[in-house]
Amino acid sequence: MLSRNQPQVYARRLRAVLISSLPLLEARGIAVVLLAGVVGVMAGILVTAMSQMVQDLHGLLFGVQPGGRLSGMFSLESPVQALIPAIGGILLGLTVIWLRIRKFRTPVDPIEANALYGGRMSLTDTFIIAGQTMISSGFGASVGLEAGYTQVGSGMASRLARAFRLRRNDVRILVGCGAAGAIAAAFDAPLTGAFYGFELVIGIYSVANVAPVMTAAIAASLTAEVFGGVPFPLELSGLPALTASQYLPFLLLGLLGGAASIAIMQLVTLVERGFVRLSIDAALRPFIGGCIVGLLGLITPQVLSSGHGALHREFAMNYGLAVVTSVFLLKLAASAV
Repeated sequence: MLSRNQPQVYARRLRAVLISSLPLLEARGIAVVLLAGVVGVMAGILVTAMSQMVQDLHGLLFGVQPGGRLSGMFSLESPVQALIPAIGGILLGLTVIWLRIRKFRTPVDPIEANALYGGRMSLTDTFIIAGQTMISSGFGASVGLEAGYTQVGSGMASRLARAFRLRRNDVRILVGCGAAGAIAAAFDAPLTGAFYGFELVIGIYSVANVAPVMTAAIAASLTAEVFGGVPFPLELSGLPALTASQYLPFLLLGLLGGAASIAIMQLVTLVERGFVRLSIDAALRPFIGGCIVGLLGLITPQVLSSGHGALHREFAMNYGLAVVTSVFLLKLAASAV
């Protein structure tokens, strides 16, 4: 049995251990923040490089002028260019065959890595996903580079964390920092990147994680600006000051946008299930999708690639609701395929 004084003795010992370990904990926290800054710089450089390579592909394959965007074109220069997405599909199919021969497992994305593997990610998986994403978008498929961005940022962060032999939780935090930095650099939006890292990759909001995640996001955004990787900004000038009652339509618009996004994701899932039920080999699916996207591109190039140029074009030309709706439906079909 414990004597009356023993609990007090144990409490004093525990307090002494905690006090003596505070400098170590503080040093570890500072080290994680510093590494988060390095991760942010790396993410900014990689995002800029990937974006530039895809833009170079668009210029080479579609004749997009420097500073322009594929989805901002009014029409393809030649109907033959409608075959380019199909060619990209063939290249993707060849990568599928190669991965099948080499017996590679399914690549792990940052969300799965943090949820199941303590943030451990393979650089091989990272480069595979980044390469496939760049081929898809570079050859005009209706996809963005965000998956490749986050994979590269998180993969490099995971590698750096393991090189420094960080704890499991610190590895997970740095993986989230890599994803946050990638999104922040891609859209010049540090807060958006930070929320992405917290919500989807790290999975929890914690005051202790704010410093490293925000450090990575801000460092990545600034790095992208230095290297000229910031995308077209959406500039809306001449807007009057809003009153409190006028915020309600924006709230409703956000709810409608969220609902539409969920519907689009469900549609993409249904299309994928449809291909599976048709028993079409995975190596052939990108080619079939490329053929369909190419035909849609003949109607309007706004359905090609990520669609950022189309968004700017819609704002600049001030199209009517019917035109905007038709472009939205065509883009929806291209993205689902």
